[in-house]
Amino acid sequence: MASTVSAVPRGVFSPSLPPPAVWPPLDFAMGALACCAACVFTNPLEVVKTRLQLQGELCARGSYQRHYRGVLQALWVVGRTDGLRGLQKGLSVGLIYQGVMNGVRLGSYSYCEALGITSFHGGSLLSGAGAGALGAFIASPAYLVKTHLQAQTVEAIAVGHQHNHLGVSDAFATIYRRDGLIGLWRGVNGAVPRVMVGSAAQLATFTSAKDWVSHSQWFSPNNWLTALIAAAISGVAVAITMTPFDVISTRLYNQPVDEFRRGRLYHGFSDCMLKVCQTEGLLGLYKGMGPVFVRLAPHTALSMLFWDLMRQQAAKHNQSQGRS
Repeated sequence: MASTVSAVPRGVFSPSLPPPAVWPPLDFAMGALACCAACVFTNPLEVVKTRLQLQGELCARGSYQRHYRGVLQALWVVGRTDGLRGLQKGLSVGLIYQGVMNGVRLGSYSYCEALGITSFHGGSLLSGAGAGALGAFIASPAYLVKTHLQAQTVEAIAVGHQHNHLGVSDAFATIYRRDGLIGLWRGVNGAVPRVMVGSAAQLATFTSAKDWVSHSQWFSPNNWLTALIAAAISGVAVAITMTPFDVISTRLYNQPVDEFRRGRLYHGFSDCMLKVCQTEGLLGLYKGMGPVFVRLAPHTALSMLFWDLMRQQAAKHNQSQGRS
């Protein structure tokens, strides 16, 4: 089989040549489009994940009613009670979040690649974490509203605090009137470490896994199956490392606030982690692990696959234009 060395991307701990350059604004748009496409398919799992993570909040195991008992059962309960539209709650603002956060994240990571930062030892890991932190901060208001809307449901199956927004625009307006501009970034202290860990794990393991699969020469150079297998491996790593941060982030975003605009349940990231461990046990940090993986694995696979394929096509187009 022909050598695939020229098509092999960088490993997270091994230097290599940078990939063909893609115009940064175009890479931003491709990253946003790739993750939005994946979001359409995985949003029902995001709804279920949010409900499972809020279920039994600050309650000892066995002391609360369990409306949701797993991924499939939860999907059935939501679909039966809220209808098919209920399974796509928060989709519009979820697309805004995915577009902004992942556009910034993947675009920034691509820029780090172009600068050669990822070619250094550990550079891919650090670039992924930094790009994730920037994307999470900028897109935090959209994630706040998405969490509120996806937690909302009828009283019979409600979990967590119910904000009772009438829609996306009403949610943004209500939060702004009540808490001001800063209120739209409430919970960002949980979102930044969540996405830093998830982004570092996703981008670094995707790069390393794609490097390994390419070296194994199972497929022809630039075969889409190489990216798909690498993305699946990356999804497993993200689910394992990010779930505790995901639980804390969901809790911080959804908690009610008092008249002084302070959270009624948690004072911050460390306080939330401590209270969850004290009342729900260490496993409380892994609530919703099933849907987290079931959602993240295909979402990571789809988004990284779409992004990788679009970048390859853009690079080929640039090369063909250069030759002409």
